[in-house]
Amino acid sequence: MPRIVVVGGGFAGINFIKTLSKNSDVEIVLVDKNNYHFFPPLLYQVATSFIEPSNIAYPFRKLFQLKKNIRFHFGSLIKVNREENNIETTSGVLKYDYLVLAMGTEPNFFGMENVRKNALPMKTIDDALDMRNHILLNMEKAAQAKTVQEKEKHLNIVIAGGGPTGVEVAGMLAEMSTHLEEKEYPEVTDVRSNIYLVDAMPVLLQPMSIKSQNEAHKVLKKLGVKILLNTAVKDYSDGKVVFSDGKTIETEVLIWASGVVAPEVEGLADGALGRGKRILVDEYSQVKGSINIFAIGDISLITEEPNFAGGHPQLAQVAIQQGRLLAKNLQSVIAGKSLKTPFRYHDKGSMAIISKYKAVVDIPENKFIKGFLAWLTWLLIHIVPLVGFGNRSKILFNWIWAFVTNDPALRLIIGNKRKKQENRF
Repeated sequence: MPRIVVVGGGFAGINFIKTLSKNSDVEIVLVDKNNYHFFPPLLYQVATSFIEPSNIAYPFRKLFQLKKNIRFHFGSLIKVNREENNIETTSGVLKYDYLVLAMGTEPNFFGMENVRKNALPMKTIDDALDMRNHILLNMEKAAQAKTVQEKEKHLNIVIAGGGPTGVEVAGMLAEMSTHLEEKEYPEVTDVRSNIYLVDAMPVLLQPMSIKSQNEAHKVLKKLGVKILLNTAVKDYSDGKVVFSDGKTIETEVLIWASGVVAPEVEGLADGALGRGKRILVDEYSQVKGSINIFAIGDISLITEEPNFAGGHPQLAQVAIQQGRLLAKNLQSVIAGKSLKTPFRYHDKGSMAIISKYKAVVDIPENKFIKGFLAWLTWLLIHIVPLVGFGNRSKILFNWIWAFVTNDPALRLIIGNKRKKQENRF
């Protein structure tokens, strides 16, 4: 029975496994540093106290409990040994006949060490919970501050990155500050919290249409978000963000949504890495210089598709389509046939939620939706892929209740690693 080791249980890895698991003549081993699959597009709602982490996560072992040919290996990849056909992980060595790398990406801090140490990224559930706790802790600090200047420093929030994640976080935080500060934090009513959305590009939502960019700018500005374009973060230390134009803002909260990079994979062939450290693969997702190693999802870089010569966008739909196709192609290889179907990305459009009942959706062929209909489209598309009926029902109930009342009840400071390090305010 051929053994296929898959490293990474995100969109690409899970869709590859779900498609291939129908073939009972192969053994599949999933390696992941978490014991659960989670839904990254909704991380920002965990970070802003809107939904619980359990709403967007599902344990791998429960997901695969009826699949006798799937095993889970808890650990992180250390090295690929191509000659021995095995990988080294933090919890042991695994042999493989075929290896599929699908680890996604990690935050790119562009060599700024202070930003890496002090900013709040949002790539994992741990990051989202850390951000939630950190923001809530700063609200408590602001409530106890003695001066207006000190209160303002704790209430200021800087979001670096004007893509979909940055826009969604800015809109959610602006909505919550509008509805909650006066009701729950009477000590800070003399100071208005300032949310700054910063991007080095001249527009928000740079990959999306001009209509989407303009709508996002208009809605966020109406919510009171201060938008700083053509501006990059250059440093962050001692509670002060330094920008490319030399200006500074005092804040205890810098949210980092400004770029990603692929994690390093030791042991691949020379010349296998491309832009952003992504792994170069051919149109069948086969890693350059290898015959039984594949890479899919955000970590991979295909430059052979005519419409995407610079590589595909790092989106969930790309990862899902790559995972499913590779599973079908690999079944052909296992059956003694060749890789027969090259990857061609079917673009279904892009979307971003901005605030309550406000979203933008770009559909191929220059079609554009905004407002409540776009928000409803976003809601449905982001609920349907959630694993398990329980997740869908819980998240839908939480959303309806929170939107109707403007009062989500999840603002708990629990397990805050930053607070533990400080031991006190």
